[in-house]
Amino acid sequence: MTTASRMPEPFGQGQGANLADILERVLDKGVVIAGDIRINLLDIELLTIKLRLIVASVDKAKEMGIDWWESDPALSSNAKHKELARENRELRERLAELESARTPLERGAGRARGEDESP
Repeated sequence: MTTASRMPEPFGQGQGANLADILERVLDKGVVIAGDIRINLLDIELLTIKLRLIVASVDKAKEMGIDWWESDPALSSNAKHKELARENRELRERLAELESARTPLERGAGRARGEDESP
């Protein structure tokens, strides 16, 4: 004897899914919400706002090629260190350029005042 398959019941009836199950499903699959808002006056476009919302787990986002938080210094300590290292390198290069642009007379005057010539 076979039993007829039943359709799942809506949430809130019978054996409804809890919030953790729903959240797990959404994060596992990901959800994309997209929309545009345009404000026109007499067929002249005054403002366009494009809205894109993606809700997904970090693993799913990386799988989709979304990883902007890894290079944002405000969100990643690794990115912050890279930013500081880049800035430090640029400042050293600029200092070397300025030092090399000094004339021999300026270098001699710096030595007379007790300034060190090496960076």
